[in-house]
Amino acid sequence: MNLTSIRIITSNIDVLIKFYEHITGNQMIQYTPDFAELKTDGATLAIGSTRTLQFFGGESVARAAENHTAIIEFRVDDVENDYQRLADYLEPYIVQKPTTMPWGNKSLLFRDPDGNLVNLFTPMTAEAVKKHAEG
Repeated sequence: MNLTSIRIITSNIDVLIKFYEHITGNQMIQYTPDFAELKTDGATLAIGSTRTLQFFGGESVARAAENHTAIIEFRVDDVENDYQRLADYLEPYIVQKPTTMPWGNKSLLFRDPDGNLVNLFTPMTAEAVKKHAEG
C-alpha cells in the first residue's frame, strides 16, 4: 500500500491554489473548478472545494478549515533559502521560523489561508538525511 495523496477540502479553492503555487513555485493542475492537484515525486496534494463533498455522502463528511491535527510537509533542499524567499508572503501565517528539531530536520512551520499547518523542512543531521533518502 502506498500513500498517494492528501486532499484538503476548502470553501476557498482559488485562494488555496494560488497559495500552494506560490510557496512551492509549481503550478497546480486544475481539472475542474472544484478540484486541483499539485503532483510531487513522493505524493500529490489535492485541493477540492466543499462542493465535491456531495460525491462522498454530503457536507457532513468533512468540514473545511477545521483541521487541528495534520501537518502537510514538504521536504525542500534548503529551508533557509525558502524562508528568505517566502518571509514577506508568509508573515501573517508563520507559526515558527526555521528551527532545528530534535529529530534532525530544520523546519519552517506556517498555516495556509484555511489554517492547515504546513511544514517546509530540510534534513540536517546524518541520521535525518539517511532516513529521508531511504523513504
